Amino acid sequence: MTGSPIWQALPIPALVLDADDRIDAVNGPAEGFLNRSAKHLAGAALPSLMDLEDGLAAATTRVRRTFAPLTLHDATVRLGPSLAVRCDLHLAPLDNGILILISPQDIAGRLDRARDSRSAARSAIGMAEMLAHEIKNPLAGITGAAQLLGMNLTGEDVELTDLIVEESRRIVKLLEQVEQFGNLRPPQCRAVNIHDILDRARRSSMVGFAAHMNIIEAYDPSLPSTWADPDQLQQVFLNLLKNAAQVAEHDGEITIRTFYELSLRVRRPDGSGGSVPLQIEIIDNGPGIPPELAGNLFEPFVSGRENGTGLGLALVSKIVQDHDGWISVDSVPGRTVFRISLPLAPKDMKTDLQSTEE
Repeated sequence: MTGSPIWQALPIPALVLDADDRIDAVNGPAEGFLNRSAKHLAGAALPSLMDLEDGLAAATTRVRRTFAPLTLHDATVRLGPSLAVRCDLHLAPLDNGILILISPQDIAGRLDRARDSRSAARSAIGMAEMLAHEIKNPLAGITGAAQLLGMNLTGEDVELTDLIVEESRRIVKLLEQVEQFGNLRPPQCRAVNIHDILDRARRSSMVGFAAHMNIIEAYDPSLPSTWADPDQLQQVFLNLLKNAAQVAEHDGEITIRTFYELSLRVRRPDGSGGSVPLQIEIIDNGPGIPPELAGNLFEPFVSGRENGTGLGLALVSKIVQDHDGWISVDSVPGRTVFRISLPLAPKDMKTDLQSTEE
């Protein structure tokens, strides 16, 4: 069975265990789910890689004893130190082992949130253009009038007109941030190495806003190239790193993790489906996202910081969606994970580095 085309065509993770609960075979989605290649998984004890809230051994023992299928709905699966994943598990007895099919529930939920954030970003674009046009022009007049008044005033009166000018300019800067939604050019995509972009973002953050943080790299060096605009992606990573640095305690920790997950697909605006196997996670050990904000975090003007504008993550969401990718977040106190999923570069395209070398 495991050598047939149907085995690899299964859209969900599938594993075959031997009599000792060691992995005998895995399909492609299972490699992505466990974040390991089939070669490294062969012979590994499954309980050392993942476990259930009630124990994996209890489930496999029952299937062997009864020689009957077992379905576990809404089970909590833990993958090492990562967050728990809610799954439906289907276990079936084989002559010399057990077949396990895993259906992660969080994938559908994340995709729904990604579609919602795409809609919110589109709404923000129209709102941004309207606000910029309707507010910036009157502000220019107010600023000019205050400056003229200040020329004939003294003492505290001058301080008041200076305050009007300063606050008007601050509002203009805010509106310029809002305008980015409408003015952001379409991505100029090419084949790029995602680790080159991450490294530039990491080095930039380490000499600035994240100088007080410990940044850990957990890269999969075998990842193929993605199809993206490197400047726009760097803007995304810098924004996420800045968010993590701002909420974390002094000497906090940020982990940048990359891996491959073949089972993830998204639906494009034209209705076609697309694979997004390249995964980038920005993980911090801060206090977590308040529950009341978690569901709307990628909508404009939603911010958990006192002086935050709530525009950064909405812009991040828009850029990711423009790259035919998707972004999600999982957060508990002490661990917040932003995950970005991106497509592969076309096979006939080479990375910028390869093209330069040849």
